[in-house]
This record gives sequence, structure tokens and C-alpha cells, in this order.
Amino acid sequence: METLEKVIRPKNKGTKVLFTNPVVEKLTRTHIAVPITMFVLFSGTLLFIAFAQTEIAPLIIIGVFIIGFLLFTLIEYFVHRYVFHMHTDTRAKEKIQYAFHGVHHEYPKDKERLAMPPIASAILATVFYFSFRAMMGDFVYAFLPGFVLGYTSYLFVHYAVHAYQPPKNFLKILWVNHGIHHYKDHDRAFGVSSPLWDFIFRTLPKK
Repeated sequence: METLEKVIRPKNKGTKVLFTNPVVEKLTRTHIAVPITMFVLFSGTLLFIAFAQTEIAPLIIIGVFIIGFLLFTLIEYFVHRYVFHMHTDTRAKEKIQYAFHGVHHEYPKDKERLAMPPIASAILATVFYFSFRAMMGDFVYAFLPGFVLGYTSYLFVHYAVHAYQPPKNFLKILWVNHGIHHYKDHDRAFGVSSPLWDFIFRTLPKK
């Protein structure tokens, strides 16, 4: 069974209306600065609590922060590869995949759909906070900022590679890989913020 993206032809202009209700449709869109600002403030607040109001050693805070960041990049890879690019063997899966990711492959230049809407982002951040707080106690104030800023870096990179020309430095590889993923090979280059996991799991674009 072909994945939905294999039958989609990307359009570099325009957008797609997903819902006839204008309010619901508006909620599916956001300016990239909104979630990035939300998550930077959220993470900064948690880190302040970690350093100022817990007894965790600063080096431990930094280490747990890095673990959270790296864990997000791994989850980013797996969600992109196995959820957003899942095999759509039912009509229900096709609709879910298209709403979550297929519409982005069809309209990759639609800047208002390059990030999760703020309401959904706020709900997820709240759920993550209470879930991780229950599992790891005060370490959540070090771990969750790393995890959330991992997502923020993904948002920033994803927006940049679609909105701007590639830079003439080592970061150009991010533009090249994501361009290959969209326009040449949907089964390669699942990492957006980093090629690390594509390298480990051998899904880097072929030379």
C-alpha cells in the first residue's frame, strides 16, 4: 500500500482549507513566532526553578537538560518516520495522516502550517509537565526544558528551511536533506533539526 505522500505532488504556492468552519480552520494555523515564544518562556521559567528552587547540583541540571534535548530529537525522528509517514491501509489512516502531515507535503511553503497550533501546544506542554513531574520529581525542571527546547529548535529549523535560502556554511546540510525528503525521496532524511538519527539508522539521503 502506497503512503499518502507518494501520490502527493508538492505545490510551492497556496494553501489548503481543511475545515469549513472558519474558527476551527483558524485554529489549525499559527505564526511561527507564537509557539517559539511560548516554549522559550516556558523552558526559561522551568530552568529558573531548577537552579533557584531545587537542590539539584548545577552540573546535574545541565546533564539532564542535554538528555531531554537529545531524547526529543530521537522522538522527532521516530514520529516523523513511523507516524507521519505511516502506511495508510485504511481510509481513516489516510485522513489522519493527511491532516497531520500530508497537507504539509502538498503545500510545503504554507508558512502558517509549519508548527502545531498554540492551543494544542499549550495542552501538550501541560500534559508533559504533570506526567514527567510524576515520574521524575524535581528533575522535571531540568529535563523538560531540554525536551521542549529540542522541539523549539525543530520548529525554528523547519520554518527556516522552508522560508529562507540555505546558508553558505555547515548548516546547509539541513536545507539539502529536508529538500530531498520533500521533493525526491520521502523515505529518507526524517530528522529535521539534526541528521544524527538518520546517520545512526541509515536513512541519510543517498549520495
